[in-house]
Amino acid sequence: MTDPDTRSRILNNAIRAPSSHNTQPWIFSLAGDDINLFADRTRALPANDPDDRELTISCGCALMALRVAAAGEGCGTRIALLPDKDDPDLLARITLIGDPESGLAPLAPLLAQRQTYRKGFDGRPVPEDARDALIAAATAEGAWLVPVEDDADRHKAADLVARGDEEQWGDPAWRRELAAWMHPRRTGDGLTLPWLTIPVAQLVVRSFDMGNGVAARDEELAEHSPLLTVLGTEGDTVADWIAAGQALQNLLLTGVHAGLQGSYLNQPVQVARLRPELGKLTGRPGHPQILLRMGYPEEILPLSPRRPLKEVVENAPGPDRP
Repeated sequence: MTDPDTRSRILNNAIRAPSSHNTQPWIFSLAGDDINLFADRTRALPANDPDDRELTISCGCALMALRVAAAGEGCGTRIALLPDKDDPDLLARITLIGDPESGLAPLAPLLAQRQTYRKGFDGRPVPEDARDALIAAATAEGAWLVPVEDDADRHKAADLVARGDEEQWGDPAWRRELAAWMHPRRTGDGLTLPWLTIPVAQLVVRSFDMGNGVAARDEELAEHSPLLTVLGTEGDTVADWIAAGQALQNLLLTGVHAGLQGSYLNQPVQVARLRPELGKLTGRPGHPQILLRMGYPEEILPLSPRRPLKEVVENAPGPDRP
């Protein structure tokens, strides 16, 4: 049986996973060497993510991060996905077992280095061997990754991002939801801003459609990203979303190993009518899940905050579980 200190270290690293709006929509329930991963739908984003697709992808990222963290502690994992058909919130049951999974332990120190880098990259091209490693990391978890390399296709992808921005910012409910997740760093979650600026920022976001300006900025980021990729899956079920999350976390850590960071331009996936157009650019059957830009960061930025373990870990599932 894994000792409590080791288990705490594993979980502290697992919650370094990325999530939409930094919502951290997961709950871990402990029972011996089993760790149950639940979706915390109280932290859902109904305007941005009405089907909880990105919420589930975020939990998939946390699952992969847990596997990597366990390997870093010398532990293996046995995973049962969606083990209870009567509880759709129970996404995975993880059992800590003997030897670690091959190849994951070297990624463990990188969990604390990965960050969502929203600024422009330094312009250096991403070499072919690094691109191949990212593709292999996604494929290993049952997803696919397609770089958008043709100039015309990249321009189309950037245009889809801009159109998605304009549609989302034109929706008052979407703007209210975005504003609600603007938090001071001390809360441990959300899109962090200096606390004195938050009331003004929230008022501006709620009140004004800034879609044109945001679209122009994001279109520029997409056009000039050293690497623009689409992560997708063959299906579009909850299991596929979990796979997409595990693949995303795996490729992000693989990128950090090569000096890369990433950020998301998911607007063409979030706006349902644009998603098939993005899919056509990949030339692949299946479903786009994430539009990801990657490159070499110009500076080291503060890491996004995380909630303390006591807020995301419980000893056993019970009636008060979200």
